Amino acid sequence: MSMRRTVCIFGLNYPPEPTGIAPYTGALAVELRKREYGVTAHVAQPHYPEWAIRDGFKKWAHSELVHGVDVRRRLHYVPRAPRGVRRLISELTFGLRLVFARWGRPDVAIAVSPSLFSTALAVLRMKISPRRPRLIVWVQDIYTLGLAETGEGSEIAQRITRWVEGATLRAADQVVVIHQRFATLVTSELGVDAARVSVVRNWTHLPKTEPVEADEARDALGWPNDATLAVHTGNMGSKQGLENIVEAARLADQRGLAVQFILVGDGGERAGLEERARGISRITFIDPLDDDKYRLALGAADVLIVNEKPGVSAMAVPSKLTSYFDAGRPIVGATDPGGITATEVEAADAGVVVPAGDPEALLDGVMALAGDPEIMTRYGLNGRRYRASVLDQDAAIENWATVIENVCDRGGRPQKA
Repeated sequence: MSMRRTVCIFGLNYPPEPTGIAPYTGALAVELRKREYGVTAHVAQPHYPEWAIRDGFKKWAHSELVHGVDVRRRLHYVPRAPRGVRRLISELTFGLRLVFARWGRPDVAIAVSPSLFSTALAVLRMKISPRRPRLIVWVQDIYTLGLAETGEGSEIAQRITRWVEGATLRAADQVVVIHQRFATLVTSELGVDAARVSVVRNWTHLPKTEPVEADEARDALGWPNDATLAVHTGNMGSKQGLENIVEAARLADQRGLAVQFILVGDGGERAGLEERARGISRITFIDPLDDDKYRLALGAADVLIVNEKPGVSAMAVPSKLTSYFDAGRPIVGATDPGGITATEVEAADAGVVVPAGDPEALLDGVMALAGDPEIMTRYGLNGRRYRASVLDQDAAIENWATVIENVCDRGGRPQKA
């Protein structure tokens, strides 16, 4: 059978990284290959969410064929504390690896942001190439909002980032965003032509199965059966504001409540969080899990937590939500009311929202749900329905194929940066 278009994907994160953007980038590559596209993925060596290159992947460069995808991995600088200048250098070093890499002559390039500055360097190379591929930028986070909402970076850094982000997105033939609110922001704030913006929702990357029985999952993981389990998964970074969960666990200790907070994952803030949690008995830290054990962890929970730092409301859609909805467990969203995360939980009618940075409200929200089995069941079923109707992988990949074909068939060039 003849090959269709050739697609080149540039992304800092790729499987076997278990969380964040990697599962989506990997699934897109594999599913496009199944649809007869020729796919090459230019990616970094696995390092997230630990922010440390994994054993067995410390080569300067190597290639492998994974599910039909030509995966080309390159080493770059990975800071243990990914903030400020260190984070910038990390992205720039990966971007330079992309600039000097052999791309071949793909029909379409898909650049995943984050990382923005790697993408910007790849775009610069494309601009000076005599026959450049059509360019799609896939926006998972909006950097300009991220700096403003997390309070990181000086005013000058924020201005530079805004200029780079706007110029990079305007240089694309198409910008794909993961939420309608992102589409509004990139057009109104970053000057991207609305006709060049598509919304393709992220999907639940776990296989379609029935929810796991809580008792079986706890037994398999060795987790306690005599307490309410409130589980948070994924990256432990600045924007998650997970000290809120640590303080909720401290309150639970003081009140003698039968609840255990479990944080599954890793990240730049984990060491500090563990130090802060020293002496608190109602909190446990668990290393990242593979897909099978991750599903068990979700199923073992009575309540799933998505937590964000106060002020974080529009910069990102937490990737964990897609798996949370699939798990059939109620969600407590500790986040700013009216933000993207809050509206997602409310749109699914899959849980409750409490104010960000308020550990007492978080603890009360968890215990209130745990005390009402009927509403827990209702929220869990609603999340499953939302996953099936809004976050279906097959529908998302078909939308992606349509975007690629339209970009290839469409004449004209992107906006001037």
